[in-house]
Amino acid sequence: MQKFHFELPELGYQLTDLAPMMSRDTLSFHHGKHFRTYVDNLNQLVDGSKYEGLSLIDIVRKAPEGPIANNAGQVLNHTLFFEQLAPEKNAKRPTGEFLFLIEQSFGSFDKMIEQLTKAASSYFGSGWTFLAINDIGELKILSLPNGDNPLRYNLKPLLAIDVWEHAYYLDYQNRRRDYLKNLWLLINWHVVSCRVI
Repeated sequence: MQKFHFELPELGYQLTDLAPMMSRDTLSFHHGKHFRTYVDNLNQLVDGSKYEGLSLIDIVRKAPEGPIANNAGQVLNHTLFFEQLAPEKNAKRPTGEFLFLIEQSFGSFDKMIEQLTKAASSYFGSGWTFLAINDIGELKILSLPNGDNPLRYNLKPLLAIDVWEHAYYLDYQNRRRDYLKNLWLLINWHVVSCRVI
C-alpha cells in the first residue's frame, strides 16, 4: 500500500472570503484541483525513492531538475501562496523589524510593491515571483519558472506570487496586472513577516 507523505493543506479561510478579488471558483479550482494534483504527484514520485521520508524543504533543496523537483516546488510554493492570503479586512501592512528590512532594501513599502508588481506582471510564461531574504538580511525579488523556488539559490522565500494563468484566468482572463493589484489587498503581511525568522 502506498504511504502518503504529504497532504493538501487546508485553507485558513472560506472559499468565499477573498471575493471579489479572488472568487470562489478560482479558489476552488486553484486549491482543490491544481494544488491537489501537485501533492498527489509528489506522493507518487517520492514513494520508494531516495527522497521518501525527507521534508518538503529538503526535497526542494536537494532534488535535481525533473518531476520530483517540479512537484515539490509547486507544493511548497502553493503552500506559501495560500497561507499568506487573508480577507481584505485582515490584510495589514508590514510593521516593526520587517518594515525596517523593507525600507532598507527598497526605500519604502510602496516601492517594494511597485517592484514586485513589475517583476510579476512582466514575467514571460508560467512561474512565480518571490520576495526572499538572504543570510545577511537583505530582501530580494526574483521571478522563477515553473515550480522553482528561492531555496535552490540559498535564499529563503517570504512571499510567493503565483503568475501561472490558473491563478487568475477565471477572474481576470489575461489581465495579470489587475490580478496583482487586487492580490495586494489580500496579503497577510503578519504571516509573511513571521517567515523572516
